[in-house]
Amino acid sequence: MSNTIGTIFRLTTFGESHGFALGGVIDGCPAGLEIDPDFIQSELYRRSPGQSKIVTQRKEGDKVEFLSGIYEGKTTGTPIGFIIRNENQKSQDYDHLQDAYRPSHADYTYDKKYGIRDHNGGGRASARATVSSVAGGAIAKLLLKKYGIQISAYTSQVGDVKLLKNYKDLDFSKTESNAVRCPDELIAETMIKKIEQVRKEGDTIGGVITCVVQNVPAGLGEPVFDKLHADLGKAMLGINAAKGFEIGSGFEGVKMRGSEHNDGIIPDPFPKEKGGVIFKSNNSGGVLGGISNGDDIYFRVAFKPVATIMQEQETINSKLEAVKLAGKGRHDPCVLPRAVPIVEAMTAMIIADHLLRNRSSKI
Repeated sequence: MSNTIGTIFRLTTFGESHGFALGGVIDGCPAGLEIDPDFIQSELYRRSPGQSKIVTQRKEGDKVEFLSGIYEGKTTGTPIGFIIRNENQKSQDYDHLQDAYRPSHADYTYDKKYGIRDHNGGGRASARATVSSVAGGAIAKLLLKKYGIQISAYTSQVGDVKLLKNYKDLDFSKTESNAVRCPDELIAETMIKKIEQVRKEGDTIGGVITCVVQNVPAGLGEPVFDKLHADLGKAMLGINAAKGFEIGSGFEGVKMRGSEHNDGIIPDPFPKEKGGVIFKSNNSGGVLGGISNGDDIYFRVAFKPVATIMQEQETINSKLEAVKLAGKGRHDPCVLPRAVPIVEAMTAMIIADHLLRNRSSKI
């Protein structure tokens, strides 16, 4: 029930924040794909807690253990099973939540849906569950690498601090050079100071992550209900704390006329695999009619402030009695630094899935 993403390249995840382990099963990955364990582990480390003072200080090794589907360093075409053990649970930090609902968390809605909930770290609703998605996304990235497809996400806004540069003017190699994962060093410094400020106040802050997918061939995506940008939007909004998604010109496009917004097409004097055309602009974000047009795909994902704050808030308990609650334990003051690799992972799985689906579109 809603624990699987993808049609051909499929990931099913399991596990809770404070359980024995988290993990998943990847199905549909072609046989013969060379697996790079160091790369996969490096992707997990990018998401892992305790990286810097502006993220949660929970210490997890996040070591992935593959159980099946890989033989002599290559995929066999059979399901790839994996687990990532939890090593640093502090369930006692959540004892005060056993009978109370945290504001803006899934506590209340989980209780109403299932009649039972795991209050320890949020259980299945915890952002820790995204570690399985990053593992699946790492496999997808290895597949996309064979086709020269590159995915680059970065923090483009924290609160009211915005990176205004066009992504084409950025050096993505600098994204990992700072704790907030912004490729502009000066803006990154301001973002970090903003996060440190709200953390000291016992509060949290949200922002925006921009993602760019380059070298995508034209023709990926399905018409009507499985449009490429619709699947990307669903994947992004499935990430914890994500509240908004826009592709290309997005909401800013409503200010433009069609004569301004339309992406003119001219012949490419040096035809390549993109179809022999050049788009004079890219307000569409690389997708037309739900199908990739060969230009860069770019979109933005808005993330709300982390719901757990160290300030006292009004809420209710399971008896519908008014109570007051303040956060305890280790929590992110801002999800953005650790959400960057999650956005990339979810994007990779969607693009990989549509790449495999496209094989059956024509002879």
